[in-house]
Amino acid sequence: MAPRTGSRHSFTLGVLDERGRRFLTEREPYPFHEHTDTRVHVVTQGDTLAGLAGRYFAPLPRACGFWWVLADFQPDPIIDPTLALDVGRRLFIPSLRVLTDVIFSEQRRRTDA
Repeated sequence: MAPRTGSRHSFTLGVLDERGRRFLTEREPYPFHEHTDTRVHVVTQGDTLAGLAGRYFAPLPRACGFWWVLADFQPDPIIDPTLALDVGRRLFIPSLRVLTDVIFSEQRRRTDA
């Protein structure tokens, strides 16, 4: 079954081992790029990646699940999303247009080999 659109797993490859078991490869993150509609959010006490994704991507279903986009889309990517965000840190937030038309684009999706 193929991952649903918007899943971070849609940017991996499914490979089979010698016993026919399927494994996922490392995914291809979409790193920070300058876009004219990128926003900057200054982290305040209690901010989380999931909460910020829910706020900025609210028109999308299950928007808070796109926390991984925010983690990847930083000049210095957030490797461990379980750690608290540093208050005062500037986070770059891609616009909905960039999220849907660029980050989730079919050209970025990987296909099984």
